[in-house]
Amino acid sequence: MAIAADQPIRWGIIGTGGIAATFAGDLKLLPDAEVVAVGSRSQESADAFGDRFDIPKRHATYEALAEDPDVDAVYVATPHPWHRDGGMLGINAGKAVLIEKPFTINAGEARELIDAAQARGTFLMEAMWTRFLPHVVRIRELIKEGRLGDIRSVIADHGQWFVEDPDFRLFAPVLGGGALLDLGIYPISFASMIFGKPRKVTAVSDPAFTGVDAQTTVVLQYEGGRQAVAFTTLETLSANQAAINGTDARIEVDGVFYAPTSFRLITREREVEHFNIEHEGQGLRHQAAEVGRCLRAGLTESPILTLAETVSIMETMDEVRRQIGLRYPSE
Repeated sequence: MAIAADQPIRWGIIGTGGIAATFAGDLKLLPDAEVVAVGSRSQESADAFGDRFDIPKRHATYEALAEDPDVDAVYVATPHPWHRDGGMLGINAGKAVLIEKPFTINAGEARELIDAAQARGTFLMEAMWTRFLPHVVRIRELIKEGRLGDIRSVIADHGQWFVEDPDFRLFAPVLGGGALLDLGIYPISFASMIFGKPRKVTAVSDPAFTGVDAQTTVVLQYEGGRQAVAFTTLETLSANQAAINGTDARIEVDGVFYAPTSFRLITREREVEHFNIEHEGQGLRHQAAEVGRCLRAGLTESPILTLAETVSIMETMDEVRRQIGLRYPSE
């Protein structure tokens, strides 16, 4: 589905939770996109969300949102176990689809969506918004320029503290809870951006009171002796920083590394170059801009975050969960 350069991308949002609200608010900063519809499981919720963000069309079902003829692209912002079904609704309706991270519960579900989108010829992408942030774009440019030399290791963490509530989604197995899928995907995806698919995955973890993972550490090994360490936790607010270490220099990304932030490049001679990039908004509009760019170019996936890489990331997390013994009721 190609969209003309002078035509705004008309978005429909499936879900009315926190991430949906952040996306809707951030999209107001994007001049060539607009939210025209929202879908919820009740008319009341859809109307409340629509009133909050001045969205004209409010649907009481996800199906109705996906079938809305005024929607070009669907953003799936439901809890993890419903990503596949929401994504499939959009694909079957011939819409472009952006699915909140993690893309699905497991790699098998991811392949189902990709197969369906490729058969239909529709655009599909994981909403790993970090990948499109200005500071991350600049980091990739510095790496491409060879400023770091041979990159040997990546270290990143994502930890937040949450009140122990069995009904809260990060603690609820039925909602795909746990540190790994919701928080740990950020450092794992960051390592994937630098090194690609690991040749070996080693994970250790301790459970929360509901059985989902509370703290998980993953060591990823790559060809040529390269390594990455990803740490995630629900129990403490960690530094939320990242480092990319090369033979000529390293990059240190300030907290919160996966959101708009600053970083510095430190050479082997300890010379420091600071990068402070001005930014407005929460950062979610950049992934929507990438969807728009791809649609206007007639692409069915983003070259910056390919569907093959999304599957690879899901396979890595599947292996982590296999090693730590974490399965979800929907599997």
